[in-house]
Amino acid sequence: MDFTYEMAADSAGMPLAVSIFADCLDMRAIMHEDVQSAGLTVREVGSLDELLAGDVRALGELTLVDCPRPDVASMAALARLDSRVANAGAKLIVSTSVSGLDDVFCACAESGAQILVDPNRGERVIALGRMLAEVPNLRLRELSETDRLALLRLTEQVGKIAERLDRMDTGSWAQDAERDEDDSAFRFKSPVDSYCAPGMERQPQVIEAPQRKAKAPLPSASLVRKIIAARQLRTRFFDGEFFADPAWDMLLDLTAARVEHARVSVTSLCIASGVPPTTALRWIGQMTEAGLFDRIEDETDRRRAFVCLSDKAAEGMARYFRELDREAKVLV
Repeated sequence: MDFTYEMAADSAGMPLAVSIFADCLDMRAIMHEDVQSAGLTVREVGSLDELLAGDVRALGELTLVDCPRPDVASMAALARLDSRVANAGAKLIVSTSVSGLDDVFCACAESGAQILVDPNRGERVIALGRMLAEVPNLRLRELSETDRLALLRLTEQVGKIAERLDRMDTGSWAQDAERDEDDSAFRFKSPVDSYCAPGMERQPQVIEAPQRKAKAPLPSASLVRKIIAARQLRTRFFDGEFFADPAWDMLLDLTAARVEHARVSVTSLCIASGVPPTTALRWIGQMTEAGLFDRIEDETDRRRAFVCLSDKAAEGMARYFRELDREAKVLV
């Protein structure tokens, strides 16, 4: 697919500049050509080492970095660049490999960088268009109509998920209290402590009526894992592309991890999504912006970061499974 852009410029008509950093000479040349094909001006081209050497130089409004195999030096350079881009209000696009994804994700903690995993040239140009669409007061013709509609659809889908979880979270607690939950098909209910040892009988107490019912518990991790396995089983008999639902697959995976008190790396979450890593990263970004995912830094190792359910998403998932349990009892 061909993507054509007019010359991108700021509100004053000055062309936007891009800085390119890559250690591979061939990759620099490819990125330079892609930037020019997107209608942008290249301000500078250099290696990652140049980000740490010499005086600090002005960056372009957009910065492209290729970092397929991060080492200690490149991680330091990327972290410094991420902070500079965030403070300048600029945009950052980083391409890496699957093996380098966790390191790059950890280093890019401030700027909201768009991370691409083993991208082809078309994906890089699309990423440029997406970033340009976020630049305020920009004078350019953005992505093709087809691509623009696809991006809008992605945003709308995540928004609908967030709205549904909000409705689950703010549902009628009074109605929940009136429903019978003694026979849970999924056994979510906590054991009732009705036993009292001799001589330890309870005394009558006056307890104020609670303002709202206790939060619904999450289901067992084994149940969620069985649901995930059942979803994956479909690909043995049908083309997996027919069932791509990365948002739900990631919500399920993080729900199980929350119950297990396990931490999930961004690479692991991308695998759980069932879609290519670059696509999964876009979903993770959207879900984070929607308040469904949280980014958690590793307190013991600053080179690592994880993704988890937000409290809002966890409450929504708990209420979803509670409702699913009620429906299951009706069918039994």
